[in-house]
Amino acid sequence: MIIEKKEKFLSALQHILLYIGADKPSAALRFADALNKQIENLIYFPYKYRKSHYFEDEAYRDMVFKGYTVIYKVEPERIIVLDIFKWQSR
Repeated sequence: MIIEKKEKFLSALQHILLYIGADKPSAALRFADALNKQIENLIYFPYKYRKSHYFEDEAYRDMVFKGYTVIYKVEPERIIVLDIFKWQSR
């Protein structure tokens, strides 16, 4: 099984890391490393996280990581990481 990271995820992650890194660059590096480890572990347990609140399909999952939601889709031969965002109530 492979992990594919979509451009939307990579772009959103870059913005998050720039925001974190503006205050403390080492914290941004730790955040990125820990997130990548969590994503890599999806290969072993792809359905570990809850069914997505944003999609009706069971293949879409929400991984909550340090206050951020990572949306990914489980397919037979790959995991597609779609987006990352911080949920904010209005």
